[in-house]
Amino acid sequence: MSGPVRRIIVDGGSGAGKTTFARRLVERWGVLCGESVQLVSLDDCYPGWHGLAAASRMVVADILRAHDPGYRRWDWERREPADWVALDPGLPMVVEGCGALTHDSARLADLSFWLDMPADERRSRALARDGASYEPWWEVWAAQEAEHWRRHEPQRLACMVVIPPH
Repeated sequence: MSGPVRRIIVDGGSGAGKTTFARRLVERWGVLCGESVQLVSLDDCYPGWHGLAAASRMVVADILRAHDPGYRRWDWERREPADWVALDPGLPMVVEGCGALTHDSARLADLSFWLDMPADERRSRALARDGASYEPWWEVWAAQEAEHWRRHEPQRLACMVVIPPH
């Protein structure tokens, strides 16, 4: 890696602590470096419960592109695409979410993290966080995660593996 870190990707399974980790990273980065840092959560991008692969492609095609980066927000209540969120290509960025780290996105990032936690603990944490709205979708989402992991091996692409406290 040469030059300053400008683009960081945080990936891991649902409930592994990606959002908390990314928020703390952005907060500390801003304090230590004295600059604003953009945080993109793929939870805002997934086009519904079957959209992990689509959001994964969006990371490369839209979010991390050099010119006019941004993403189409997903309206979970209406179940349809919403507004375009423009990103500043001049500011550092942290992209977090399952599906964020692929072979293509790794080439565009300066640093990447894989958050690792056993599936039963992740499930307990995710359902405690999101409750009844997530429970009927857990298996659908878990199957997409498994496909992402099989296809892209994000845990092997990551610069660092983090095991969050349980």
